[in-house]
Amino acid sequence: MVAAYGRHFEVETAHTVYSCVVRGKKKGVVCGDQVEILPTADGQGIIETVLPRASLFYRSEYFREKLIAANVTQLVFVLAITPTCSLELLDRCLIVAEDQGIRSLIVLNKIDLLDQYPEGQAVVQNLLFYRELGYPLLEVSAENNARSLVPRLTGQISLLAGQSGVGKSTLLNALIPSARQATAEISDALDSGRHTTTHARLFHFDANSSMIDSPGFQEFGLQQLDEAALAWGFVEFRPFLDQCKFRNCRHISEPGCKLLQAAQEGMLNSRRLACYHKLVKGIKKPFS
Repeated sequence: MVAAYGRHFEVETAHTVYSCVVRGKKKGVVCGDQVEILPTADGQGIIETVLPRASLFYRSEYFREKLIAANVTQLVFVLAITPTCSLELLDRCLIVAEDQGIRSLIVLNKIDLLDQYPEGQAVVQNLLFYRELGYPLLEVSAENNARSLVPRLTGQISLLAGQSGVGKSTLLNALIPSARQATAEISDALDSGRHTTTHARLFHFDANSSMIDSPGFQEFGLQQLDEAALAWGFVEFRPFLDQCKFRNCRHISEPGCKLLQAAQEGMLNSRRLACYHKLVKGIKKPFS
């Protein structure tokens, strides 16, 4: 499925694109899903079956979840020199990618604006930490050298994710001109972008590669994950997770916690540990 508009979906076959609805009360169909349809008229159809997914990238709040894309093989998280980037948002998306077995690529866009926004130097330095963790990091200008991304996109179903205004749609248009996704200027006064992408949509990069453009977001709930999944999502924590005194250690204040000991010895990033603690303490169970 290449796009979802509320209760209406675009399903691409080898020969045509059908405008479809779902049968009965079936919910949760999402961009990237492989589905079986029953054609009903010229260009119309009914989604009868959603095939098993290899991955599902979504966010979950206390009483609500938002499915973003299915069967993604690569998260391409886009940040920019401006607007100000949220490292916590990056962390949250990387955790979901780790949980779903999705590889991650971090892209710093608008690198050509570095001289105009000296504060961008701090962004560059902060992102070097993620490269040290093993995440590929590319610095690009969507309007000048977007093609440098091509080797990383080939053979992948890549999800473009990040805040509004970082240039996801501009990158997509540079790589796939036929996409013609709407773009908009950011507000320097508000330090934010405007939503121009309102729903996830899949575009073919080549015969074996696709890209999914997604709406920008400012928040990303992780209520679908338990404590163990959250800790596992921080890749630098993994060497310490099975070394604690207690098997059910939450790594917050428990005695004999090897993770806290490593942090005290300067082996872990304090901001990332604080992010983990915030996420663990924020876990809620609906109707509890």
